[in-house]
Amino acid sequence: MTEIELNDSQIERYARHIILEEVGGAGQARLLGARVLVIGAGGLGSPAILYLAAAGVGTIGVVDDDTVSLSNLQRQILHATERVGAPKTASARIAVAAVNPDVKLVEHRARFTAANALDLVSAYDVVADGSDNFETRFLASDACHLAGRTLVSAALLRFDGQLATFKSHLGPPHPCYRCLYHDVPPPDLVPSCAQAGVLGALGGTLGAMQATEVVKEILGIGASLSGSLLIYDALDTTFRKVKLKRDPACRLCGELADIRSLGSDLRGARVAGAR
Repeated sequence: MTEIELNDSQIERYARHIILEEVGGAGQARLLGARVLVIGAGGLGSPAILYLAAAGVGTIGVVDDDTVSLSNLQRQILHATERVGAPKTASARIAVAAVNPDVKLVEHRARFTAANALDLVSAYDVVADGSDNFETRFLASDACHLAGRTLVSAALLRFDGQLATFKSHLGPPHPCYRCLYHDVPPPDLVPSCAQAGVLGALGGTLGAMQATEVVKEILGIGASLSGSLLIYDALDTTFRKVKLKRDPACRLCGELADIRSLGSDLRGARVAGAR
């Protein structure tokens, strides 16, 4: 991360951050020098990208090969009616420019695959995964572990959401995504949001929390979610935090790990932004 000297305009823009003892001018400069990759510009990526931009994260990469559809707008607040049909990464660039001209948005208009995942992840400091399928989530976890990057992962379905941070590259006791879900589940075992539905505002709740955890990881403040899974039930308005332990038998981060490259056990990751 490259630290930047704040100018007068930036001091005014980020004043509410700067007066926080845990952030201050040095922390804000650190945010401006940080690079965050967001996988998916959909229901989770939309609020996460907007809040990261507003916070002054200097470079935000967005990887998504989808275009904006009318059915996205119920939850994907990054996009607008007049941009239906536009690539989501281009729509994200327009929205971020309107929020904060300090921020550079890098468009990666492509699928997140085993062929490009390591290069994409390695170019950033922290990764936020808001993808809509297990293949991409496993691939993001594998790539972050192998590249030595922190992953903040979120997921949605119907009225429920999950959030976790994975730093398995740091070694024990930090678990990885495969310690939670050992293998990609069979096709159609878990319905998609297109099949089962999702409450639009739920994406805002989890996406904003995802951005908060990314900012905390950049600044090194507060308690990391690594080693925990946060579960949110919107209908009951309840949060539950479940402890996650590193699995000694994990194929990615365990004592006899055998995953040394990407995609060998995945069916083909994709990013469609449906969540």
